[in-house]
Order: sequence, then structure tokens, then C-alpha cells
Amino acid sequence: MEGDGEEGLAAFVALHGAALRASRVPTRYWESLSRKLRGEVFDAGDYFGIMQVEEVDEEEEVDEEMEEQFKKKPNPGNGPCFKVIVTNENGLQASNPDSVFLIDHAWTYRVEHARQQLRRVPGLLHRMANLMGIPFHGEVPDEGSIEQVLQEMWKYNQTYQLSQGTAEEKVPVWYIMDEFGSRIQHSDQPSFAAAPLFYMPQQIAYTVLWPLRDLETGDEVTRDYAYGETDRLIRKCVLLPWVPTEVLDVSCFTPEPPDEHYQAILAENKEKLPVAINPPVYAKDKVFKVFTDIQQVLNSLTHPRFVFTDNEGEADILYNFSHFKDYRKLSEERPEVMVNQFPCENLLTVKDCLASIARRAGGPDGPKWLPRTFNLQTELPQFISYFQQRDRRGEDNHWICKPWNLARSLDTHITNNLNSIIRHRESSPKVVCKYIEEPVLFEREDVGLVKFDVRYVVLLRSARPLRLYSYDVFWLRFSNRAFSLDDLDDYEKHFTVMNYAPGVTLKQVHCEDFIPLFEKQYPEYPWTTVQASIFKAFAELFQVASSKPAPLGLCDYPSSRAIYAIDLMLKWDTSRDGKRIMQPQILEVNFNPDCDRACQYHPTFFNDVFSTLFLDETDNCHVTRIV
Repeated sequence: MEGDGEEGLAAFVALHGAALRASRVPTRYWESLSRKLRGEVFDAGDYFGIMQVEEVDEEEEVDEEMEEQFKKKPNPGNGPCFKVIVTNENGLQASNPDSVFLIDHAWTYRVEHARQQLRRVPGLLHRMANLMGIPFHGEVPDEGSIEQVLQEMWKYNQTYQLSQGTAEEKVPVWYIMDEFGSRIQHSDQPSFAAAPLFYMPQQIAYTVLWPLRDLETGDEVTRDYAYGETDRLIRKCVLLPWVPTEVLDVSCFTPEPPDEHYQAILAENKEKLPVAINPPVYAKDKVFKVFTDIQQVLNSLTHPRFVFTDNEGEADILYNFSHFKDYRKLSEERPEVMVNQFPCENLLTVKDCLASIARRAGGPDGPKWLPRTFNLQTELPQFISYFQQRDRRGEDNHWICKPWNLARSLDTHITNNLNSIIRHRESSPKVVCKYIEEPVLFEREDVGLVKFDVRYVVLLRSARPLRLYSYDVFWLRFSNRAFSLDDLDDYEKHFTVMNYAPGVTLKQVHCEDFIPLFEKQYPEYPWTTVQASIFKAFAELFQVASSKPAPLGLCDYPSSRAIYAIDLMLKWDTSRDGKRIMQPQILEVNFNPDCDRACQYHPTFFNDVFSTLFLDETDNCHVTRIV
């Protein structure tokens, strides 16, 4: 435990200094903050009070300045208006090291559990409804009030992320401050700053509040809801949940980012591009030494032309699970060594990059085979404009928010709430993709018509010339509940990844059994035709990915080979001649996919993969050449 005095402060700083610096909490407050956290001292009530502000009656005459101020209110016309003021008779001095305050959190949750908690946690719905000015009467949670809280909470939510733990534990946490914290209004010239702090000894998060200037009795406590954002248009977009406005004058045109964007990604990834080498030539009967840390390969690769080695230095093939970075050194010192990755392949496997390079095939709207996608970090105004235009035209506006670089549907949310999408931008870098509102469904006897997705494993032998194969077996995943465009937080209705969710049914159908069932349900759509359109999409994707030199495209390093898993769905669309067609929609491209099912049901899987990629022998292998 932390103690008093210098040792206690040193221990506190060792644990929390990095977070406090990142949040720009002045060091003069750290000792007092440490003491207040240790003693759970909530003394804000000695300095501040909450004041209810009367709404201006529309019929009363108001001068223009007051009207302008009213328009800027974070919650105009939404129940009573509150503000927090300094009530201490001596005011508050920013230089006073004790002028730092703790705010408790009324509700902490992950988005996917919000509805369930509002239903089940005694008193929670009542407290949230009161805090948000939503009328709620009675003791039993009703779905109408719950829905209102789920819509309104994006005006009150704050977020933080744990930096350690499993992928699940790192999923952003959202919280709503207590009544005092939630009543602090926005200002472009704030009097206070606030930031969350996860207090390690108690494993609890608080919000830290501190003044930015001296305040007198009666002065308002405000904070900047778009803290740190200096661009005027982006500020306007970020503040839209509290200050509704239209950005229809902004073009929703999203061209491919400039070359510098890709160069910055290369630098951030710390990837070193290879020098030019001549394609290695190997003896026809050479037996290749394989160094790998992938258990599935070690267990399944039995081809006589490959043997395993524990010595990375003597390997002919490096088949690594983690990302390889220093291609320059490899190309200079051991150009004949083959590797199971391509430099710059993150352009395919990271969702924002995938959307960027896809625009080479389909212009600013992207190609037909990729849902319309916006990068929320760099294309927020364009997205809001597009959303508002669709809203005006009465078009479907369901969207899916996805982190750039997480798999298994973690931190992925479906919504038609614009405020929710704007706020999700704060938690982690995300793209927002048009949700497929009319997917091709599959009849499950026990359930009804459900969503399904298809996973193909593709083998990239070379980028230039482009040589791409597909494994002949594909994999299917199904939702567990009949599809409809409601209950957007019902995981088993809207998602298909069931193999990581505990206690959830996993429906498995082999592709050989699926094809006749699919063709029975859709007799006008033979699978060979559907698959031809899928392969056409794959070909276009890899053509645009390799159409520019690295780092703007996949690097054509002659010693690179790779396998990727491409997840896709089918949606109903209309062709130019008015015919109803099934249009493939590529959802994501996965690096080093889990091939457990492949090995289990198809023991020759890795023999086929290695033979195709490293021996250029595809006879008797279960692969089809796409390009």
C-alpha cells in the first residue's frame, strides 16, 4: 500500500505518473490527488453547487445574444437544464495544490452489456433516467425507458481503455459520471479540465477535475467536450451530439489518401522494406528447412520436401505467427530465405487501409464488393454529411463501427444513432461501414432465415506478377437467431462469430453440404456463379493492392508468400439491366488465420498450402487459381 510522505508520493507517481502526464494534470496537484484517492475524499461539495437553469419561454422576448447562448446549450429543449457553479465564498485558486477534485462514476460498463445491466441492476435505470431528464415512473424497468437511456447516454458517456490484459479486457470501457460530473456543461473557453484515472490500488476509475484559471464565487464550472481538437470543422462534428447542426455543405467525397498517408503508416509500423533481389532459384528436388512457431503447421505439415528446424539461422522458410518487420536485413543477408508474409500487407489486413486501397477499384464510393466505409479519424465530416443526406432521403442508415485492427467482432457495434458513432471515435481508432440491411439469408430449420458469412483462404504466391489461388474448401458461420433490422445489440442475431462466445451454440455446416442446401433455397443462383463473382472481387482487390509500389501497395518481394482468410457476406443488389443479383461484400482480410478447422477436416491442408506457395506445384492440391 502507498504510505504518506515522499515515499507514498513516489509510489503513487510510479504507478500513475504516465497517465497523469498523458492527461496533462499539473504536477502541483499530484500530492493532494494521491491523498484524496487514498482516503476516498470527495470534497467537491465544499466548493461547487448544481444549479437548475430555467428554460427561456419561446413567447418571451429575448435579445439576439441570449438566443445565441441558448442555442449553444448542450441540452436545449431536453428537460431541465443544469449547470455547476463555484459556491465557496473564497472562490478557487488554480495555484492552490488542493484545487483538484475527484468525481465518482455512476455507471461503468461495456456497450454490449448496457441493456442487460439497465434491466437487471436495481435502481440503475431509475438513476440514469433521472440524470438524463427522461420521465420514468414505477419500479419495474420498461423497454421504452431502457431504449431512451441507450439513445441519450451518448451525450453523457466518457471512455477509457485498459492498457494491459487480454484482447477482451482491452475493449474500451464506457462510464457516466455522477450527477455532479454529468452536470458540468461544455464551453469552448472552459474553466476546468477533466480526465479519467484508473486508481491501481483499488482497481477503480475516477474522473479528476482541476481548474484552468482562478474562479470567483458564482463562476460556472465548464469543460471542453472536444478537448484537444483544434480544427474548427472537426470540433463542430465532435460537438454535434450536444449542439445539433447540419454539415450537408461538406462533400461526402472520400478520395484515396495521399502518398504521405501510406509513408506515415510504414514509419509507424517500423517496417523496413527489402532491397531489390533476383528471384531465388532452387534445385528441383531440394528439401526445405522450415522454422515456424505455429503449432498447426508443426502438427500437420507432412510433405516429404519440408523438414522442421529449431535453428532460425539455417532455415530456408520462415513461417512466423507474428509480424515480420526487418525485410531489409533479410534481403541483404539471406535473400534466398522465403517468408510467409509480404511487406506492407497491412494495407489488406487493417480495415481503414483496406477501404483506402479499395477506392482504386471503385472511386470515392469504393467498389461494389466493399460496404461504403469511412475512417472516423480522418473522414468524420464526410461521414456525417453522407449520413445526414441519407437521412433526408429516407434511406436506411444502419452502420457498423469496427476497430481498425481487432478481430472476432470485439468492440464492434451496429447502430443507427449518429451520436453513438461520433462518440465511438473517442475510444479507439475506428472505421464505420454501411451495415448490410438486405443480406442474403440462409434457412436454418431450427431458427428461420439467418445471416451467414463465408470464409475463403487465399494463397498469394507473388504480388508482381500477381499469382493468387483459393483453397477449394470454404468455411461458413451462421447467426443463431432469425435476422431482422432491430435489436441491434442482440449478438446472436447480428453476428456470426460464435466460436469465442462461451455457452453459445456454434452451428457448423461443411461447404459440400451447404452448396446443395443453398441451391435448393435459391435455385436461380447456382453456387458456381456466386463463387465466380466472389473470385472476381478477390482478383480486383489484390490487383489494386499490388498496383502501386510499396509502401503505397503490397511490396513485390520475390521471397514473400502468404495465406490470408477473407470473410465475406452476400447482399441483394440490382444489376444494370434491373436483375436481382447476389453481390459479394468483403468484410475483412485476416493475416495468419486460425486454420484449426481446416487441419481437422482436411489433413492435407498445409501440404497443399506449402506445395502451392513454396514448390509451385499445384497438381493434386485442393486449390484453384484466381489470377
